[in-house]
Amino acid sequence: MRLSKVSAISFDLDDTLWPFRLAVERAEVALHSWLREHAPRTGATLPNWRALGALRDQYERSRPDLAGNYQALRLGSIRRVLKLAGEDVALAEDAYTVFYSARQKVELYKDVWPALTWLNPRFPLVAVTNGNADLRLTGCAAFFGTHLSAATFGYAKPDARIFLEAAKSVGVQPEALLHVGDDFDLDVLGSLNAGLQAAWIVRKRLSEGKAATCENSRWYLTIRDLSMLCRALGGPPLLNSAKDR
Repeated sequence: MRLSKVSAISFDLDDTLWPFRLAVERAEVALHSWLREHAPRTGATLPNWRALGALRDQYERSRPDLAGNYQALRLGSIRRVLKLAGEDVALAEDAYTVFYSARQKVELYKDVWPALTWLNPRFPLVAVTNGNADLRLTGCAAFFGTHLSAATFGYAKPDARIFLEAAKSVGVQPEALLHVGDDFDLDVLGSLNAGLQAAWIVRKRLSEGKAATCENSRWYLTIRDLSMLCRALGGPPLLNSAKDR
């Protein structure tokens, strides 16, 4: 790695800047409550909000052609439960709006805001995601000059094209862009294969064997939180979020 050559940074979003599962669970609670009010017969199929996730996963398995299209998968699963309950399928669009709005109410990891505040004046920042988070609704848009999503760009990580587009969007060569993400295959290997530098953020404790492998890597940086990233790039310690969480 050549951190001294980093001119810009791209970030994954879900499970890198905020916990994904928490946001989705909150959205499913909101959706379940809305369905109980506006389509009460869905209660027989959805005894609680957790059933929404199971139904969505079941629908994804039945529609491999929609893999990665999170809006279509969620909408399709909502339509399915409305149809099963004998409710108006046309309610699906309004139901999805409720879900999507609640899904954007994320809780940033404690290290994220101070880290982005330090990084933003020093590096162009790009969001690169396979998910459907809207940075404007999450409150993070001011930190990022560009937001690339697989749904709008047409290619998803680990495809090299989305990483190369991220570098192009901020006017740097791929080797000068550092990509930060939590998924080893999608974020680390994907960005390395595209010629970028990579930082693997591992917020949960790794097994000892895996941790040793990470620490010995010459190809990517392994960090526990974004404070470690800032320190690696010459910044001060900002917040020991891993201890505070």
